[in-house]
Amino acid sequence: MAAAEADDHSWASRSGSVAIPSVSLPVAIAIVIADMIGVGVFTSLGFQVKDLRSGFAILLLWTVGGLVSICGALSYAELGTMFPRSSGEYNFLTRAFHPAVGFMAGWVSSTVGFAAPVALAAMAFGEYGRAVLPGVPPMALAVGAVWGVAVVQLGGIRQSSRFQLLSTVLKLGLIVAFLVAGASIADPQPVRFAPAATDIGYATSAPFATGLVFVMYAFSGWNAATYIIGELHAPERTLPRALLVGTLIVLVLYVALNAVFLRAAPPSELAGQLQVASIAGAHIFGETGGRFVAAMICIGLVPSIAAMMWIGPRVLMTMGEDIPALAVFARRSRNGAPVYAVLFQLAVATLMLFTESFEAVLDVVQFSLLSCSFLTVLGLFRLRVVQPDLPRPYRAWGYPVTPLIFLSVTGFMMYYLVAARPWQAGLGAVAMMSGLLIYWFAHARPRAALSATSGPD
Repeated sequence: MAAAEADDHSWASRSGSVAIPSVSLPVAIAIVIADMIGVGVFTSLGFQVKDLRSGFAILLLWTVGGLVSICGALSYAELGTMFPRSSGEYNFLTRAFHPAVGFMAGWVSSTVGFAAPVALAAMAFGEYGRAVLPGVPPMALAVGAVWGVAVVQLGGIRQSSRFQLLSTVLKLGLIVAFLVAGASIADPQPVRFAPAATDIGYATSAPFATGLVFVMYAFSGWNAATYIIGELHAPERTLPRALLVGTLIVLVLYVALNAVFLRAAPPSELAGQLQVASIAGAHIFGETGGRFVAAMICIGLVPSIAAMMWIGPRVLMTMGEDIPALAVFARRSRNGAPVYAVLFQLAVATLMLFTESFEAVLDVVQFSLLSCSFLTVLGLFRLRVVQPDLPRPYRAWGYPVTPLIFLSVTGFMMYYLVAARPWQAGLGAVAMMSGLLIYWFAHARPRAALSATSGPD
């Protein structure tokens, strides 16, 4: 911890005249872990056990999801060390393809791409918090969580670093305590985790492929550190380590959690249920188990909200550095916080909470976010071909196999969304096209004005 704080308190002169404290490796790992572990792992199993009757097949499903995420992290690590600037896909797609493509990704991310997940996590915080504080309305808890975290972010990078690291360590401690208690259960279920011949059929089945879609959603956030590259200490070393270590830790925790859920509760009780963690907790801790699990998830959601409230505004901040019309969002406080960008995301997330429209918005933007990730990894291939001599402090391990694995699975998820939710996918595509139109309109007007004033030769 002391070493982490020493790195957190080191200073680097970046972004103009504002001295920005650099983010250490432990904090960067904490951001990745916190952004990944939300409510997905505590709710998905109930729909997997309905069709996958093998403990090995279910754990294999989560392992595959983690390995695909690592393939994506390897690709993003190469791009991030080549172009060490905050904002994730906005930065990468601008450099790999065209500023218009980067603006399209930034437009989606900065408007609803982060605000909707923040609202969803806050609403989950309110619902689970009701079991711990039954007298407090869930909406009050949700709004309080978002605004409280926003105050922390407005305090600057050093304050955000301390809060992120401590809250994520607490989150991991609670999960480990739950795992130890689950592993020590006196009367476990007769679930089989060793592979058998029948598992081949499960692993090649349609339910396995469909389950992978939802598992990948639970793993989303593996790229979190790329949104704050410009704030990382020695990004050429810190970024690859943060992405890989964070994703590996989450992979191990996800597999272990699902193993404990399966050992603790019979499949008949879990099948079709969202509250699988609470059901397992009741078997592990007795009648108080549900309240303990609710408190664990509540506490765990706070660093998740904090991570998204940290990294999301950096997209709009970087866009403000490039686009004069958005310049106000590039302004930082003396402590390094992009105040107006944070307030903008806070306003959008709060509006979504009160209108309760965030779930519908999240359904729409999922296709857009997947498309941006797909294009980003595709951009890695393009840059290897058209600019092979660019400095690459880190090269993606396993290239071209690992990025191809990521592209294949992401492409399948996009196909699934188009087939299962055509309207939502279509609206997601419209959201992306609207970003392109805004970019074209914003750049067409200055060109038209220039040609009008220059006159004929």
